[in-house]
Amino acid sequence: MKKSKIENITVKCAFCNGDGKDPFGLLSPLASCQVCSGTGEVIVQKPAVKCTFCSATGIYRDQRLTCTVCGGKGMVTVYEPSRRCLLCNGKGVAPHDYLPCIECGGKGVAAVK
Repeated sequence: MKKSKIENITVKCAFCNGDGKDPFGLLSPLASCQVCSGTGEVIVQKPAVKCTFCSATGIYRDQRLTCTVCGGKGMVTVYEPSRRCLLCNGKGVAPHDYLPCIECGGKGVAAVK
């Protein structure tokens, strides 16, 4: 069996929008972003797509918290083959709820079984 090489990419931090500062200034206006530690960039594993649950903002819906699905990075790893989640219709949000979909984990896509 051939082992596949894990490949990472560096992308702009979605939580702070690449600024490196806490976007809400909760501790201090000078506080570093808790997702990228002030670098403005994060590493994600390929193949990566924009996070559906937070709409790639890295911010948990209407809160001052990091997205629980992408960890504030704005991107999630999705392995092939996958399909749009049938439970949430690809929205990443559990039907009639405010939480990530239990079928796809908030990614909007689920693995084909």
